[in-house]
Amino acid sequence: MISLHAVVLYGLLLLSLAWWLSLRSARTRRSLDAIPAIGSTNPVLSWIEAFRFLTRSDVYVQEGYNKYKGGLFRVPRFDGWRVYVTTPELIDEIRKAPDDVLSFAEATNNELQITYTLGKNVHENGYHIPIVRSQLTKNLAVLFPEVRDEILAAFNDVIPKQAETDWVEVPAMASIMKIICRTSNRIFVGLPKCRDPDYIELNTRFTLDVVLGSAVINLFPTFLKPLAGRLLTNLNKSIQRGINHLKPIIEERRKQRHEYGIDYEGKPNDMLSWLMDEADATESTIENLTRRILTVNFAAIHTSSTSFTEALYNLALHTEYVAPLREEVDNIVAEYGWTKVAMQKMRKLDSFMKESQRLEGLGNSTMSRLALQDFVFSDGTFIPKGTVLQVAAGPLHHDDAVYPRANDFDGFRFANIREEEGEGTRHQMVATTTEYVSFGHGRSACPGRFFAANELKAMMAHVVSTYDIKFADGVQPANTYFATACVPDNKAKVLFRKRSS
Repeated sequence: MISLHAVVLYGLLLLSLAWWLSLRSARTRRSLDAIPAIGSTNPVLSWIEAFRFLTRSDVYVQEGYNKYKGGLFRVPRFDGWRVYVTTPELIDEIRKAPDDVLSFAEATNNELQITYTLGKNVHENGYHIPIVRSQLTKNLAVLFPEVRDEILAAFNDVIPKQAETDWVEVPAMASIMKIICRTSNRIFVGLPKCRDPDYIELNTRFTLDVVLGSAVINLFPTFLKPLAGRLLTNLNKSIQRGINHLKPIIEERRKQRHEYGIDYEGKPNDMLSWLMDEADATESTIENLTRRILTVNFAAIHTSSTSFTEALYNLALHTEYVAPLREEVDNIVAEYGWTKVAMQKMRKLDSFMKESQRLEGLGNSTMSRLALQDFVFSDGTFIPKGTVLQVAAGPLHHDDAVYPRANDFDGFRFANIREEEGEGTRHQMVATTTEYVSFGHGRSACPGRFFAANELKAMMAHVVSTYDIKFADGVQPANTYFATACVPDNKAKVLFRKRSS
């Protein structure tokens, strides 16, 4: 995608450098002088540091946390300085700030360049978010049998038949993305479309395009982003490809609604139906409904695939957890069946998944906020309008003062804490606190985390009850960083073999 426009890209980068030098040497640098910087504050050198940050953000953010724990620090990015907070008290101040002062939506648009990677209307009208928060969450129990059915079918299709009798290598990340895409789309668009190979490839490819496209667009100053967005993204092609898949489904549902009413018999209880029910005249077009389905797929596939792959790697490395997890799953399923209630009862499994997310994480930065107005923390630190604030999540989750032996994997860490009086729900996977911010915290915490947690736990319960897994060499693959995102080794393989009865 990007290589086809290399000449344009290099030219735009030179213009960006000129813009950067003028901006960084003026108001932005002066207004944040009171906040210590990681790396050089020299305009030219800090631009170079912003390039380094793309692949070494873990080093920059950890250094800032180590040096300035208890306060704030800043790191260079291409569109200005990012300011990080390091304490629960400062995190809580961010949580409490009104949306018209510190905006999560505008920070997300800034980071993902939603206007260009997903579409302007997705940024300006996030009507799918309350649908995820309400309809998707409240239907979890009713829809769980479909989730379970698709997990069974997807694993059977993705894991080679050779695993019935022998160990077989499986490319972990690619396989997990397919399984999560199928399982999520069983609830998004239903059968048989959720199993269509081209539809699956579209959504997994689109997920990567959004991540990579936004990273490239963020290399440029604001005045060049519209041009970069048009030249360097595949959004329009992806939308058209999605329309080819979804148009017949949408038209058939419209026909049923027209003939038999909005609540016609046999109406699918899925995301597409919920979107059609809530869409206004502008959003109800086939193009915009397709855009929303691609958007919720991006949100579901990107984070869940990373989380489950990390958990799978931890299970393959720490095989001592297989037996107790298997015992828990077998016993609870025997009593409650494969249900949402059963998932809630699996405390050890819940803890294992949460610990994987704590230790490996989705990235080192969460709770992004864009200051729409000047903001002052209680300690007197001034944040000028236009500044992006973030929480140093990675270092916080690896702080021994917050989590004893924080750099060690303790799969039942949170299950043990939950056994303490008064800690029954505060440390479950979906819970957010000022010490655990993988899903964010407060009113802007991930609205889809309840669906994601149930899906991931159901997948892991299936793995431990059905397969033995291990690494061929007993070594866990190393993660890499792309901007602030933690990326599992996408070439790593895990050995699978059907569990012997």
